[in-house]
Amino acid sequence: MTRPVLRQRGATLVIALIMLTLLTLFAVSSMNTANTNLRVVGNMQSSSEALNASQQAIEVVISSPQFIASPSNAVPNPCGALNTLCTDLTGDGAPEFTTTLTPQPTCVSVRPIKNEALNLSNMEDLGCSAQQQQQFGVAGAVTGDSLCANSIWEISARTDSTFSGTTVTVKQGVGVRVSTDDAGTSC
Repeated sequence: MTRPVLRQRGATLVIALIMLTLLTLFAVSSMNTANTNLRVVGNMQSSSEALNASQQAIEVVISSPQFIASPSNAVPNPCGALNTLCTDLTGDGAPEFTTTLTPQPTCVSVRPIKNEALNLSNMEDLGCSAQQQQQFGVAGAVTGDSLCANSIWEISARTDSTFSGTTVTVKQGVGVRVSTDDAGTSC
C-alpha cells in the first residue's frame, strides 16, 4: 500500500526562523537597555563625585579665614590659578575634577553686634568687648556697638570633570563673625 504524500512546504522551518528572529530581537533589546542603564549610572556617579568636589572646595574655603581677607585668593593652596582647587580621586596624580570659585566669595551683608548682646562669660564675646571694658562699669554705657560684627557670605563653586564633561555648580551661604575692621574692608 502506498501512502499519499502530504504537501509540506517547510512550515516548521519558517516558524523556527520567526522564533529565532524574535529571540535575537529580545537579546539585542536587553543589551541596549543594559548599556543605557550603565551610561545613566555612570553619569549619576560622575555628577555625584563632582557635587562632592564642589562641596569639599567650599568647606576648604570656609575653614580658612583667608576668604574674608582676600576673596580673590580664597583657596589656601590653589592649583593652576587663583580660587581653583583640583581633586584627584584615584591618586594617580592627574586631577579628575577642577573646582573654581566663580564668582569670588562675596560679602552679602554685615551687621555690628551690640554690646548688650554679648555674653561676657564666653571667650569669643569677651574678645569683642576688648578696649571697651571700662564702659561696662558705667550704667547705660553698654548700648553701643562692640568690636565684632556678623557677616553673611555667599560662596559659589563650579566643578568641571576633565574626563566625563560633567559640570556642577554649588552655592552656599555662610555666617562669619568678623572684627569691625575686617567688616569695613571686606564688606
